[in-house]
Amino acid sequence: MTNSSNSDVPERVERPALKSLCWVEQILVLAASLIASVAAVWWSWRNHAFLLYGDAEAHIHIARRIFDSHRPGLTQLGSVWLPLPHLLLVPFIAVDSWWRSGFGPAIPSAACYLLACLGLYRLARKWLSPASAWLTLLLFAANPNLLYLQTTAMTEPLFLCELIWIILLLEEWYASLASDTRRTRRLLWATITVLVAAVYTRYDGWILAFLAWVAMAECMRRRGRLTERSFVFASVALLLAPVGWMVYNAVVFGDWLDFMRGPYSARAIELRTSSSAVDPHPGWHKPWVSLEYFLKAAEMDAAAVGWGWLLFVVALVGTAWAWFRSAAASPGDLTGELNGNRQSAARHATVGWTLLLWMPLPFYAYSVSYGSVPIFLPVWKPFSWYNTRYGMELLPAFALFLGFAIEGLLAQLRRFSPKYVWIAVSALTALLVANVAELVKERPLIYVEAQKNTESRAYYNVVLAETLTRLHELDPDGVVLMDTSTFPSLVPHSGLTYRQTLNESDKEFYEAALAAPASHAAVVLAFAGDEIDKAVKAHPEHLRLYQSFHSPFKGWDQPDATVYVSDTFPGSPLPTPSTGVTGR
Repeated sequence: MTNSSNSDVPERVERPALKSLCWVEQILVLAASLIASVAAVWWSWRNHAFLLYGDAEAHIHIARRIFDSHRPGLTQLGSVWLPLPHLLLVPFIAVDSWWRSGFGPAIPSAACYLLACLGLYRLARKWLSPASAWLTLLLFAANPNLLYLQTTAMTEPLFLCELIWIILLLEEWYASLASDTRRTRRLLWATITVLVAAVYTRYDGWILAFLAWVAMAECMRRRGRLTERSFVFASVALLLAPVGWMVYNAVVFGDWLDFMRGPYSARAIELRTSSSAVDPHPGWHKPWVSLEYFLKAAEMDAAAVGWGWLLFVVALVGTAWAWFRSAAASPGDLTGELNGNRQSAARHATVGWTLLLWMPLPFYAYSVSYGSVPIFLPVWKPFSWYNTRYGMELLPAFALFLGFAIEGLLAQLRRFSPKYVWIAVSALTALLVANVAELVKERPLIYVEAQKNTESRAYYNVVLAETLTRLHELDPDGVVLMDTSTFPSLVPHSGLTYRQTLNESDKEFYEAALAAPASHAAVVLAFAGDEIDKAVKAHPEHLRLYQSFHSPFKGWDQPDATVYVSDTFPGSPLPTPSTGVTGR
């Protein structure tokens, strides 16, 4: 980040731009975003789409067991997924009906969506006119994939909110460095707080936090303030975030890198689900191919088929134009003339922070290649849907730098043909609305992946939930021995709570039940080859087969399922059990 040598420049340069952003604009942004958000939540409610993603079910499962388990507490957070998204869900899924329906997570996710929209607009208005900023917001806020995700328990809305506000706070922190010590400290701690939140949300946040801190440290070093007490303390606080997660893994799971190499890590899942005879996925150890897949996913998430490459090119043009033109810009308006070297340097530096929005591009190029996070697309081999939502992380970059490109176009029109400015704005608005309409017509990529995701789980989610519901009605106090992480929705959809189960998250109780299933549980649900299945075969005493199931779907996560009941199970006579295989 380039730094001005004149200590009074950044504050004098940036304040006029902020004054131009009135409360009316911000209220309008929130109002428009709220309407879109509520409409999307209503749509998801009507279409039962809250829990289409298996990961959404799993996030709710983790959050719920923090207080609904035999041994509640933070140790229920698990070792792989970072804790903040689950902690934010707790107050909302504590409401029983919100947990069982999947509605609860829509509240914090929608709040993150609203804050992200406001933050992006505020960021855009630091350099762009209201017209360009509104077009920036339109591309972001009206994106059907984002609108769907903000009705679910997925982590993307939270991380996008953090990413945008980190850039906004970094820019404001830099602008206040020279002249307002008190405000600088407030902004420093606000920035560190959001960076810590990002670290505890997604592993992308670890890289983002590192890059942001390096840039901040360089700014402080150039001013001779690197060892300033407030910055040192803030740096230590940021460092403790990833260290704290490693310590948690070491204490709870016995390995400080369990999230990277444990049995539930991305690497372990990849080994279980791929063949060693071929490359697990197209980007395997191929950074350029991985980059292409991630970028294609980002384009397909943001634009209709055939338009994505154009959006990417325009965003690159906007990035270049913002970077080079900023050196000749006047305060608050990139279309102005050269206004002195001091203002030029400060403006150039503040625009530089926005380049962090491109961070996901190299991060996922590496992660797909070497980090066991494949991306599958329906238009490229293997012609499937997997992790397409990762591309959403480039949506803020596409939106903001599209705004810069639009501002450059409008600048030329203001200079040579002012009467055509609003015609251009209207035409661009129509194009963006058409893009949204086409995305909806094609069916949003992420929503389609979610539907594909739920299809493979639908059979067991229905038949096992129905069976457990019947048995629970016969014995409301009966305990069920089951693995709750395989199909997390079975518990809420069966009318159970986690305290009415013996499951893998309460290890001490679970292991005792495995040693004598009939002595600890009235009902046992086993999947072929799992620990419970082995325990039943080793200790079949006082258990009888109630019903067997065979999924019509193939895959490592679709083994045969069997329900057993103890020979003291109440509610005689029981419904006639099936000793055969159903669902073929």
